[in-house]
Amino acid sequence: MTDHFEVFGLPRRLAIDVDELQRRFYALSRQWHPDYYAGAPPEVQARALEQSARVNAAYRTLRDPIARIEYLVQLEEGRTTREGATVRPEAPPELLEEMFEIQEALAEARAGGLDEATRRALEAQRDRLRARLAEEEARLTGPLAAAWDAADAAARPALLEAFKRGLATRAYLRTAIEDLERALGAEEGTADHVAHRRH
Repeated sequence: MTDHFEVFGLPRRLAIDVDELQRRFYALSRQWHPDYYAGAPPEVQARALEQSARVNAAYRTLRDPIARIEYLVQLEEGRTTREGATVRPEAPPELLEEMFEIQEALAEARAGGLDEATRRALEAQRDRLRARLAEEEARLTGPLAAAWDAADAAARPALLEAFKRGLATRAYLRTAIEDLERALGAEEGTADHVAHRRH
């Protein structure tokens, strides 16, 4: 089965010329667009539809640097890659205690409501985690991606592990940020609802 890189005739590298990827995407989209095969036999129509879907899925994955890394890790490990499928990453040990503390703070906020001091503390925590998320994504798509493209076969297993740790860290940071935003947003939504009811 053709992988996403092969769909566009690209080597299995993380550095991609996004403009060239887009040009190839448009060319293949025109080539396989189902409308061009409306009068063709059913098996030809089915093939065009399948190819069109494959081109679209490959483009969605490869145009995003993080999705490209996740996909490459799956390919290198020989895992099947269904679009939308996720493998739950293991919690990075260095984040476990911090995530536990955040969950405790969120539980207390839900139980007792958000006073101004608690809101400020949760917002500061969220902003700090957002900064860490940006740093982790920059590390994944910058130095680690460059190292992968320059590495020989012997160095790649260690880089795959580094990618997996980074992706797991990113997943846990995103979850914690979403939990914090939900808690802060829910409180704002309640306040807005009360304010609207007063008028």
